[in-house]
Amino acid sequence: MKNFLRALRHAWPYRRRLVLSIFCAICAAAFWGANLSSIYPLLILLQYKQSPHDWINKQIEEAQKKVLDYQHQIDRKNAELDERKHEQERKGPSLFLKQQIRDINRDLSKLESRLSRVRPRLYWLLVGQKYIHRFLPPDCFLALAWVLLLVVIGSVIKCFFEFVQESLVGSVVNLSLFDLRNRFYRNAIHLDVDQFGEQGSSELMARFTNDMESLGAGIKTLFGKVVAEPLKALACVVLACLISWQLTLMFLILVPIAVFILARIGRIMKQATRRLLERMSNIYKILQESFQGIRVVKAFTMEPYERRRFRMATRDYYRKAMLVVNIDALADPIIEILAIVAVAAALLAGSHLVLHQATHLFGMRMTEEPLEAAELLQLYGWLLAIADPVRKLSSVFTRIQSACAAADRIFDFIDRRPRVKANSDGPRLRRKPAAQPVAGAAGLSPYYIEFRDVCFSYQPGHPILYDIHLGVRVGETIAVVGANGSGKSTLLGLIPRFYDPDHGSVFIDGHDLRRVNLRSLRQLVGIVTQDTILFDDTIYNNIAYGSRGAQPEEVEAAAKRAFAHEFILAQPKGYETRIGEIGSKLSGGQRQRLALARVILRDPSILILDEFTSAADSESEALIHRAMKEFMVGRTTFVITHRLHTLEIADRIVVLEMGRIAAVGTHAELLASCPAYQRLQEAYNHQRLCA
Repeated sequence: MKNFLRALRHAWPYRRRLVLSIFCAICAAAFWGANLSSIYPLLILLQYKQSPHDWINKQIEEAQKKVLDYQHQIDRKNAELDERKHEQERKGPSLFLKQQIRDINRDLSKLESRLSRVRPRLYWLLVGQKYIHRFLPPDCFLALAWVLLLVVIGSVIKCFFEFVQESLVGSVVNLSLFDLRNRFYRNAIHLDVDQFGEQGSSELMARFTNDMESLGAGIKTLFGKVVAEPLKALACVVLACLISWQLTLMFLILVPIAVFILARIGRIMKQATRRLLERMSNIYKILQESFQGIRVVKAFTMEPYERRRFRMATRDYYRKAMLVVNIDALADPIIEILAIVAVAAALLAGSHLVLHQATHLFGMRMTEEPLEAAELLQLYGWLLAIADPVRKLSSVFTRIQSACAAADRIFDFIDRRPRVKANSDGPRLRRKPAAQPVAGAAGLSPYYIEFRDVCFSYQPGHPILYDIHLGVRVGETIAVVGANGSGKSTLLGLIPRFYDPDHGSVFIDGHDLRRVNLRSLRQLVGIVTQDTILFDDTIYNNIAYGSRGAQPEEVEAAAKRAFAHEFILAQPKGYETRIGEIGSKLSGGQRQRLALARVILRDPSILILDEFTSAADSESEALIHRAMKEFMVGRTTFVITHRLHTLEIADRIVVLEMGRIAAVGTHAELLASCPAYQRLQEAYNHQRLCA
């Protein structure tokens, strides 16, 4: 519930709409009760065949008669009281006279109470007589038509207010979800790279979509039904109390019982909904994996397996969904049965009062005056009208509990904080041209980039990097080689601070990366990875990604330097051609050259190339190598590769083995002195011979 209340805070900026929706709900409830009040005049017109004029005149006559009768009884009791007081003065105090005086005062109090109730009724009857004589015809049928017309008009007005209330609530809910989604995305996009891998993007998608919709349904229920239905019930309760508050109270005894039952159901509902949302996340995961890996699925003829896997997940979801449906469906019948029992009890008690013209039941006063059949049926109509909003409210608690479960999952991600701090107030790094040396005379490091005693692990107790010491000068090209799992990508991922070392530090230009402005750091770094990431957008926008202010001629120049200009012009719409999801309409080499053009346009000082030709054919690889040789001039470059012929562009080679630096040197030096490098060279030569 705590997180659900936090979600409700997003509706606070739209409180004016909420207030207006509550006003509309009050108006709708008033017309709801007023329309039900037509039962009484309809019964009078149909059962007694009295025109409104005759009925109101008769009611006024009876009320005036009661006023005169009560006033006469009060005068008589006052006279009797004066007589007893005079007798007490003559004879002196006595217990008998005191008891008589007390009895007379009690009777006077009762009569005055009755008179005080009849006089306001007489007043309103006289007011009603004025308008009935003015607006309603004396004929019974025409009067009936007018009453029905008023009911229709009242219903239209009620429906108008209900529509406005629903529309306002819907706008508040959608605007609140709009703000919450954007807050969620803003927080998620700034999480660390490894935090995305902890639960997967499919889990995030489920929380952005299914969970958010469940939360929205709960908020809409709260601002909609929880406001409108109790107001309708309250209007009917107030009107029913005008006839007999005692009978109405007898009906309302179902409320605490219903609340207790709904509370128990709600707790079960919250747990069931949480499990249901988890199953939906599993379905998203299977869909994402099978669709993104559709080539592998088809190549290995695994369609039947994927179908079975998806069927098992959806069957599990179906079972959990049916549990939620059954719990939700159980609430309505329980409340309806309670309402019917309560209405039946109230009707039975009222029928006894009407049939026997009594005012007491089991020794308790139920009404001041004996009820008429029409009054009892009007009361019965209002009690049934109370039961309808109560029945609709039976599903409210379960839906709010579902929303609470969704809110818990959403805020679980919103409350996460990146371990890598942005340091917006930290020193900003500046570009350093290759010709500019790094001063070392004043005790500073002579290196531009330096790893000092760096250790790192994704999970505690499972280290990936151990005691890394490495210095890189401005403009130097470093190749990082090693077997799979040796920590190459992890090592270079520390430079743009995708994650921070567990121990030790990484320095750029003498600044510890933990303390510098993160945005300024990443603006210095350009990355081309083996898994080329492109977006379902135009070629132009993919190249300009990260350089949104670039001019068309600059984008075209970057494409030319990446040897991508020619194949771009060959596309149906040139630079405005959409390339599909992750660039599916392009070949691997074309995607790689677009990624290279994007980095060229970015013009970074530090360049990281992670298996940047892995998806390219021989021709594309040659073009990419040529482009890189030109672009790397004057930039500090790191190259991760398994293709040792790529090492010709490197000034030095770093050999990683089991998370440690085994050796650093040139190709010739490492061949002569490093066994790990020798094994890599032998494996590469063997691969080429086999090819």
